[in-house]
Amino acid sequence: MLIGELAAVSGTTAKTIRFYEANALLPPAARTAGGYRSFTPESIARPDFIRRGGAAGLTLTQIREVLQIRDAGDAPCQHVRGLLAERLAGLDTQIAALQDLRDTVSQLHDGVAAGPDRSDAVRVCCFL
Repeated sequence: MLIGELAAVSGTTAKTIRFYEANALLPPAARTAGGYRSFTPESIARPDFIRRGGAAGLTLTQIREVLQIRDAGDAPCQHVRGLLAERLAGLDTQIAALQDLRDTVSQLHDGVAAGPDRSDAVRVCCFL
């Protein structure tokens, strides 16, 4: 199949397929006599995996590592499990930081609701 066909069946664009190939996420495609990229039906799974990995918050470097493990003939599931555990820990840290920020903004907001506007020539706003 040609690049446009692979892009269509994988829900992406030809530009994205070229990017994946240039960044070693897809192996170099065979070329037709006319120089067009020619992909096999097995190529369809890779863009889908890359998309799902990105949706899970994995970086392209991490996705490339997983694909390299797979290409070496090994099952990458243990590696993926570790990456997802790291991602979960990072999300938990981000959520905690966002909750702290929300608490701070909520306290400031409650102070705004409780008091009059006391801005003057020195302060920009008394609420912050």
